[in-house]
Amino acid sequence: MWFILALLSAVFAALTSILAKVGIEGVGSNLATAIRTFVVLILAWGMVFLTKQQGGISEISRKSWIFLILSGLATGASWLCYYKALQIGDASKVVPVDKLSVVITLILAFVFLHEPFTVKSAIGAVLIAAGTLVLAL
Repeated sequence: MWFILALLSAVFAALTSILAKVGIEGVGSNLATAIRTFVVLILAWGMVFLTKQQGGISEISRKSWIFLILSGLATGASWLCYYKALQIGDASKVVPVDKLSVVITLILAFVFLHEPFTVKSAIGAVLIAAGTLVLAL
């Protein structure tokens, strides 16, 4: 069960990166972080006001709002799965599986963002996946 939860954590963490990439377009990074990271609400909004980016709120497009909210939901789902996996599994096995988010992000970035998937990317992804299997089994 810990492996499934850790794998779900990796999927949601990868989704977080992809959704944030789409959602952050035309939005100040501090403001985007505040919207996406509800758990650290006080710190994120503090940075928004500190850097005087609060005026940008009215300029955020509907698309950006949607993707930033979805990114925040993916972050929360990732954290919930990760901590539950840590609770019932060994950290030395859970953490490497969670880091499969790197491989999943590469694939999602290629499919949805049309980012290049090079031979170097493929070799790195295979090595990360192989290393994960070695550590988790």
